[in-house]
Parts: sequence; structure tokens; C-alpha cells
Amino acid sequence: MNPYQSCFSKLNRAALIPFFVIGDPSYDISLQLVKAAVDAGADILELGIPFSDPVADGPTIQKADLRALKAGITPAKALQFIREITAYKPIPIGLLVYYNLLVQYGTERFLQDFKKAGGTSVLVADLSIDDADEIAIPAKKAGLETVFMATPNTPDERLRRIAEKTTGFIYTVSLLGTTGERQALSNAVRPLVARLKRLTDKPVCVGFGISTPQHACEVARAGADGVIIGSRIVKFIEEAPDNPEKMRENITRFLSEVRAALPPKGPTAKTDA
Repeated sequence: MNPYQSCFSKLNRAALIPFFVIGDPSYDISLQLVKAAVDAGADILELGIPFSDPVADGPTIQKADLRALKAGITPAKALQFIREITAYKPIPIGLLVYYNLLVQYGTERFLQDFKKAGGTSVLVADLSIDDADEIAIPAKKAGLETVFMATPNTPDERLRRIAEKTTGFIYTVSLLGTTGERQALSNAVRPLVARLKRLTDKPVCVGFGISTPQHACEVARAGADGVIIGSRIVKFIEEAPDNPEKMRENITRFLSEVRAALPPKGPTAKTDA
């Protein structure tokens, strides 16, 4: 049983998965904020290495990338960050990264170093499932799980290929477009989760556009195994420049509210899917 299977199986609700850009707005503040998220009840962490051209991300996370890059975060410093989080509390850590960063570092060497730092899985946001073995093979060799993305317009044939290449969980994109806060949850969530559940028994986690505890509750009721929240959390950092304590308070309160809103798993959630 891999770390994700162990995590999902012991939870009687969807997993709470906050996303942070490593080093936003600085290495030390980011470290304290991620630790606060762990203390607030995060079940899994999704962490991103800042990149100059994050094509999957909207303006909020793009600005977070720029803050972190300005703070001098490099892949090597990101690995040190992960080592410090793992030392603070063992928790599954998924890494979201763009392919060029891996190539520049050396893909096999990076994945091995990430595993040694305490990492669990890798998701390359700009890698097509057609090129999955570029990551799946070295990830397996390093002892890491793989995470691939599914979108609302992905045909069933490709969903099956995504499921075949995924060993961790399927990162299910709730909408068409980039990351970012939304007023309402996309109508695409329920049918996409239902399609995946019919095609595979791999865990399904939903991200993109989940901005409120009610959104998280709706995603969980749709049958998702995990709820990934990024832009709303990153926005708390943007909204309180020069006030790390305010950032920490807002993130802690928000994650506590989301966790409390997640319903227990049961027949109702499956029926709703």
C-alpha cells in the first residue's frame, strides 16, 4: 500500500490537500505557513517549485511564482524546504513542477533527490500523457508515485491511459482554463468524477477553482477522494503583504473551516456522484 492509499483508506472523508508555491513570499515565511497548514489538518501537501512560465496557472499563482523567484528559490532550495517540512511532521508530499526545471537539474537525479528529501509523488504540469514514460519510468526507479491530470474534455480513451500511468492519484481539473478562484463550482465536476469512477479505481482528487468550504463539500459529495485548494490559499499571502502573522491566521482559519465542511464518506456521497 503506497502512502496515498494508506492516507485515503484511513480517512472517513475526502482528504484535505492545500497547495503552496515553495518560498512564497520568502523561504522562512513560506516554511511557517506550510507548517501551519499541517497543524490545521492538511492530510497531504501539494507543493510547487516556482517557475517563470507556469502555463497551467492563473494570475494568483503566477504572482506567487514571481514572489518566490524574487526570493531566490531554486530547485535545490525547494528540496531543502521539503526536507524541513518532512522533519517537522511526516506527511505525503506531492510536487507540482514544470518539465524544463527537471531537465535542467537532471530528471533522474532530481527525482532521486526529491525522494530522499521525503517526497511522495511528482506531477509535471506541462507533460502530455503521450510522454508519460519520460516521468513514470524514472519516478518508479526513484520510488515515487506518479500523478497525472484529467480535464473535463478528456476523452474516455485518454482517461484510461491516464489511469494506467497513475500510481498515486488522478489530479482532476474541475474546469476548462487555468487555476484561480471562482464564485461558483464548475458544473463539470460531478460528471468528470463520475466518469473516472466508472473507468478506474485509482483515487480521484479535484483541484482548480475550489475557493470556499462549500465548494470543497460539493466536491466531496461528488465522490472525490481529495480536495486540492491552491489559489484561495495563495491569495491570503497576496492580501497581507508584510504581515506573516495575518497570513498564518487566515490560512489556519480557512483550512479548519474547509476540513469541518467535508462530509463523512457514505452512500449519500456515492449516490450524488
